[in-house]
Amino acid sequence: MTTENPHELRTEAREALQEALHEIKRVIVGQDAMLERLLVSLLARGHVLLEGVPGLAKTLTVKTLAAVLGGSYSRVQFTPDLVPADLVGTRVYRPDSGSFDTELGPVFANFILADEINRAPAKVQSALLEVMQEMQVTIGGTTYRVPAPFIVMATQNPIESEGTYPLPEAQVDRFLMKILVDYPSVGEEAAVVGRSLLDPPVVNECLSVNDLHRYAAAAQTVLVDREVIGYAVALADATRHPARHGLSDLEPMVEYGASPRGPIGLVSAARVLALLRGRGHVGADDVRDLAADVLRHRIVLSYDALSEGVSADDVLEQVLGAVGEPGAGYLTAARPIAAG
Repeated sequence: MTTENPHELRTEAREALQEALHEIKRVIVGQDAMLERLLVSLLARGHVLLEGVPGLAKTLTVKTLAAVLGGSYSRVQFTPDLVPADLVGTRVYRPDSGSFDTELGPVFANFILADEINRAPAKVQSALLEVMQEMQVTIGGTTYRVPAPFIVMATQNPIESEGTYPLPEAQVDRFLMKILVDYPSVGEEAAVVGRSLLDPPVVNECLSVNDLHRYAAAAQTVLVDREVIGYAVALADATRHPARHGLSDLEPMVEYGASPRGPIGLVSAARVLALLRGRGHVGADDVRDLAADVLRHRIVLSYDALSEGVSADDVLEQVLGAVGEPGAGYLTAARPIAAG
C-alpha cells in the first residue's frame, strides 16, 4: 500500500490518466467508452474480452495503449493449429551443450493481445486462461512469474462460426469485462477516413510501469460504502433469482446468473472509474455504468431466451430497472466504509 497522501495521489492519477487517454485518442477516433474501460480494467488488475466485427480498431487500440502507457506489448494471432507451448513457452534442447534452455512465450509482456481467441482449440484457450488467473507459468518444473501489470485483451469475431471454438461459459468468467465494440458514428467514421489519408501520428509515452503500479494503489484508496456493495451484490443476485426482485418473467430466460466474481469485479472496477471521474468514493452511478460490461458474459441464457432472441443485455436492462439504487444519503450514513 502506498505511503503517499491518498488525495494527492488520486489527483495526480486522474490528471495523468486523462492525459494518457488524450494521447490515445490522437490515434483512435471514437470508442471513448472502450478506451475508458480498458484503463479501468488495467488498474483494477482485470482482463478484457473485446467482441466486434473486423475493422473496428481493436488491435490498433491495444497496441496504442501499450505505447502510451509504457509497457511491453505482445500480440498472438490465435489459429486452429496453435499449441500451448506457442503461447507460454517451452524447453529447447541445445545439442552443442547437451542441455535444455527455457524459451519463454509471448505471454511474458505487460499487454497481451490475444487476437481472435475463439479460433484456437480449447487446450490453448485453457493455457491462456490459466496464466490470467495464476499470473505465472510452469515450464519443466520451474515457475516463472509474468510481468506486472499484466492484462490480457482478447478479441473475438461474432460473425463467424466455422472453424471457431467458442469460449466455455465457465472460462469466460475469468475476464473482468466483456466489451461490445460497435460501429462508429457517421461523423467519427468520416474522421477515420480522413486520418487514413495522412501519415499516422507518432504517440508519446505518457506513463511508466511504475506509474501504473502507483495509480492502481491510488484506486485502492477510493472508499466504498456498504450500501454500494449491497447494490452490486443485489444486481448479481437479480440475475440468479429474478423472481426475488419482481422479475418473474425472466426466470425461464436465465439458466445461470452471475457468479460471485461478478460483484467483486464490479466494485473493483467502479473504484477505478470513480478515480477517473475525480472522486474519492464510489457512487451507485459508477456501479450502474459498468454493470453491463462486467456482468453480461457471466449470464448463461436458456434455450428459451436464445430462441426468442433475448440477449444478456436485455436481461441486464430489466435487472437495472428493477434493483433500487442506494438512497441519496448513503454517503453520510454512519456505517463502515471499505477501503484498500
